[in-house]
Amino acid sequence: MKKILIVYHTQGGNTEKIAKSFKSGVSGVKGVKAVLKKALKVSLRDLLSSDGYVFGTPDYFSYMAGALKDFFDRTCYPSEGKIDQRPYIAFVSHGGGGDAVKSLERMGRRFNLKRFSKPLLIEGRPSKKALGKACKLGKKLAEYIRDDNR
Repeated sequence: MKKILIVYHTQGGNTEKIAKSFKSGVSGVKGVKAVLKKALKVSLRDLLSSDGYVFGTPDYFSYMAGALKDFFDRTCYPSEGKIDQRPYIAFVSHGGGGDAVKSLERMGRRFNLKRFSKPLLIEGRPSKKALGKACKLGKKLAEYIRDDNR
């Protein structure tokens, strides 16, 4: 079974709501498993054993959350050359900035991942429409991974 790892950090709960919506979309696709984990709990094994990724963070001073940065720091060199071109989606919950997405996209390039779609930026408390977008993107990523014959 193929697997999508959803890595996120949350404090106020908005980012977690979005991450759970991605999980719902992925889980609706037969043959693909969604694994939802907070960034500080994700291991190198989790990263290496996944076929695709969703990375989510709140925007803190126009940068990703420190917990997500810690995840990238711990896994960057040990995963080098082992996850190249696997697809990922980035999302950011923010209060009016949203510039943290730039740091997530830099990490995608550093890990040599393939950006699956434009990042999802959600301002304030996630609306039903925004959560629906996350669910739909999760489903599309899962279908892509399910049908990918690399």
